[in-house]
Amino acid sequence: MTPVTTQLIILNGGSSSGKSGIVRCLQDALPDPWLAFGCDSLVDAMPARMQASNDGIEFAADGRVNVGKDFMVLQTAWQEGVVAMARAGARIIIDDVFLGGAGSQQRWQKAVAGLTVLWVGVRCDSTVAAGREIARGDRVPGMAALQADVVHQGVSYDLEVDTTHTESLECARTISAHVS
Repeated sequence: MTPVTTQLIILNGGSSSGKSGIVRCLQDALPDPWLAFGCDSLVDAMPARMQASNDGIEFAADGRVNVGKDFMVLQTAWQEGVVAMARAGARIIIDDVFLGGAGSQQRWQKAVAGLTVLWVGVRCDSTVAAGREIARGDRVPGMAALQADVVHQGVSYDLEVDTTHTESLECARTISAHVS
């Protein structure tokens, strides 16, 4: 029997949990080339007017993130496009924030049906993530603390890493050991 090859690695964690650093380290650690895509690049690709609209995505002053129907339509199209690349033979790493917890994972599960996916939870103590958020300076204060736990509610993982006291490279090594 031929071993099953991992086609996608989907990392889920709150803002400033360390996902992007892990992705960069994973790309170096894995022997084959892997493309990386993240929810930040999806938001950046959207028209600016969608970042100030109830139908798009809104970053509230208290750190809440609200998404509307137009955002959801574009997010679904983006997910299906990324999955099409995986179906065409590209190996893909996704850096995402499951704002809807289990519902967000279910949308990905629908898109990736039939593919081999490694589901990875990226955890980080909310206080540590909030400190990183301040140091970054490119996030609305409060996002990290609000998202630290809620993005994991009801989500099932093959593997979890915690960046509270573990460097990105070590987390990437742990993840790469689970990639077939």
